[in-house]
This record gives sequence, C-alpha cells and structure tokens, in this order.
Amino acid sequence: MNLLTALFGTSIGKKVVMALTGIILIGFVFGHLVGNLQIFGPPEKINHYAHFLQSLGAGLWVVRAVLLGSVILHIWAAVVLTVENWKARPANYNANTTIQASYASRTMRWSGVIVCAFILYHLAHFTVRVTDPEFNQWTTQLHDGTVVRDVYRMIVVGFASPIVSGFYIISIALLSLHLSHGISSLFQSLGLRTEGWGGFLDKLAVILSWGYFLGNAAIPLYCMFVLKDSL
Repeated sequence: MNLLTALFGTSIGKKVVMALTGIILIGFVFGHLVGNLQIFGPPEKINHYAHFLQSLGAGLWVVRAVLLGSVILHIWAAVVLTVENWKARPANYNANTTIQASYASRTMRWSGVIVCAFILYHLAHFTVRVTDPEFNQWTTQLHDGTVVRDVYRMIVVGFASPIVSGFYIISIALLSLHLSHGISSLFQSLGLRTEGWGGFLDKLAVILSWGYFLGNAAIPLYCMFVLKDSL
C-alpha cells in the first residue's frame, strides 16, 4: 500500500489528513490574529503589515494556495469520515456515547460548516472587497511616502456595523469551539496522545481557544465602541 492510498483510502489515513491540515490551519488562524491585533496600535502599523503581505507577490499566492488546499482536504476528510461513521453506526446506537461526548466534539461538523461560511464572507469583505467596493478606493501614505491601501480604515468602518461585528463574534465563538476539540484531537489522530498528558492537552486546547476568542472578539468591539468616531 503506497502512501497516497494509506492517506486517502483508509479511515486512519483520513484522520491523519485532517490532523495535518488542521495544524496548518491552526497556525494560520493564530498568525492571522497576531497580525490583526495591530489594529490596537497606530494606523500605520497595521497598514504597513498589510502592505508587507501584499509585497510578497507570488509568495502570498503560494501561501493562499496551501491554505485553500488545506481547507478543501480538511472538509473532504471530515465529510467522508462522517459518512463512514453514519454507515457503520448500528440502529440501536448507545445514546450514552453522545451524552458523554463533549459539546465541542458533538458540534464539530455544524460549527465547521458555519465557520466555512464565515470565512467566505470574511474574504469577500476584506480581501476581495466585493461586499464594500468603496474599500478599493481607500489609500493612505506611510511615513516614507509609500501609498498603500488604508486597511486600518477598512477594518474600523467594516466593524462599525453591529450586524457585521455580531456575525464576526458569533463565528469566532464557533471557530474557537471547533479549535477547543480540534487542537486536542489532532494529537490523537497522529498517535501522539497518551493518558499521561491527555488531560493537559485538553486544558491547553481550552486555554488557547479562549485566548483566540477573546483576542478576536476584542477587535470588532474596539472598532465599534472606541474607533468608530476617530476617522
């Protein structure tokens, strides 16, 4: 059995695919948070950061391709494993198993679907800018005179809407719930989880997920209640 058959043709392989793509996506969402937290600094800081990303050119598209491929494979593995589990589950499946499972693990599939919809909207909002085409016209200058896209203004104006901010915070809450189970379970999928440190992994996952939620939720709230009148 070759590697591709092992990864894509077996249940264990699909779980490994989910874990590996999960690592890539977890790294991205936390890196993305660190970048976005620069909204708390001077406007030039986040504008310079956004300009740096755009200046990567082809390199940025390579990163986007890897992320897109990871999302597709992650969703594919999740769907296939779900279907396989449904087919393998007997009609008189013990309800206690569902009761004992954590809320995060029971809602992984549905939170994943909602998070996917949020990602698409988020890309349309700030990356492709089709929901707010006026964003394309907003530019500013860095201290060295370089004309760049005014990402600071885009974020502040974008999150000035309670509806947009509310949807963002709810989606981030679901993504954080998704992470709280996913961070811990990926170690099990890779065969790295043991009884000795399983409890520590669960606690670490919860701490990281709460930190991720609070950091992201602070951004729209800061824009709505502190920065909305600053432009």
